[in-house]
Amino acid sequence: MSIQLHQAHKELIDKIAGWHKKFLIVLGCSPTLVGCHNPLDFQARKLMINSHYPNLPLVPLMDHPDDHEWSKELDRRIREVFPVGTVTLYGGRDSFIPYYSGQFPCREVEPSAYIAASGTLERRNASLEVRSSVDWRAGVVYAAYNRYPQVFPTVDVAVTRETDDGDLEILLAKKPAEKGYRLVGGFVSPTDASLEAAARRELAEETHIEVSALEYIGSYLVDDWRYRNEIDKVMTTVFLARYMFGAIQPDDDIEELKWFRLNRKFDFGGLVASHKPLLSGVLDAIERSSVKQLKEGTIHELPAENR
Repeated sequence: MSIQLHQAHKELIDKIAGWHKKFLIVLGCSPTLVGCHNPLDFQARKLMINSHYPNLPLVPLMDHPDDHEWSKELDRRIREVFPVGTVTLYGGRDSFIPYYSGQFPCREVEPSAYIAASGTLERRNASLEVRSSVDWRAGVVYAAYNRYPQVFPTVDVAVTRETDDGDLEILLAKKPAEKGYRLVGGFVSPTDASLEAAARRELAEETHIEVSALEYIGSYLVDDWRYRNEIDKVMTTVFLARYMFGAIQPDDDIEELKWFRLNRKFDFGGLVASHKPLLSGVLDAIERSSVKQLKEGTIHELPAENR
């Protein structure tokens, strides 16, 4: 649905109104709130249509993953308004008809003229325009409040390596205008196949190195300063990986990459505040892994005189 009643929709309604004395519009509704393809909820779309056709009855119909169940619900909604009599369902180009399996016959009706501007293009163009009217600002506020609170997923990777003297080092990054260091990572993209894929993508973009298989450490709600006063929050998934090869090259939004000795005396004061709990979880995981290997005999504890 576009931001105004599309000419093709008007033509469809006018045609059917010329054929029948009684008819009903069923508006398909998304179970999600506010999206690029569904920016207007049922009430907004109903008001838009009724501004042109004030006496036209409209009912909502929620989308359903099962086409057969959706068809049965559509039939039920129709019979609520028209309990008896014959019914014909009309749809335009790319309509519901191929998915419908209910009891009523369907008929496809095409507009007499080709409509060049699609609803998608119309919405995209509208998204580029800022208007000065009170109604426009009120609409922006309405959209901001009538949506689900969001959790933005991110990934962070603790990359470690052993030094020549047997100590463990971790690779940390610094962003421009930040005083502290952080784990390498970033936001998950809708194009990422998995959280692991997102982590490897971020590593490649920000460091240009290769690492071993990723080990899941945990997930954390991040105290991101940008979202402290918002209902939306950031949640990260932390992975541990071993450095394999490649020269570290800071890239993307990273200004500096640096190896740090990693032990219980690590200076947490050098980290950005939001990443201190993440590195603490990494240290705990490394310690648990070392204890487990020691108990299983896969690593050997040094005699006291050699420690």
